[in-house]
Amino acid sequence: MDPKLIEILVCPVCKGPLHFQRESVEMTCKGCRLAYPIRDDIPVLIEQEARELDPEE
Repeated sequence: MDPKLIEILVCPVCKGPLHFQRESVEMTCKGCRLAYPIRDDIPVLIEQEARELDPEE
């Protein structure tokens, strides 16, 4: 993913910062504890598509 894009993306729920997770190919929000998938190099920032993060993540 383009580093400039990663810098400007925010969580659609809380507007907090998103963090790129290379190993799981997701964008995560620590505030909401949600992980948004990335498909074909495009982040899918739809709350219904996100998964909840496990407590240890």
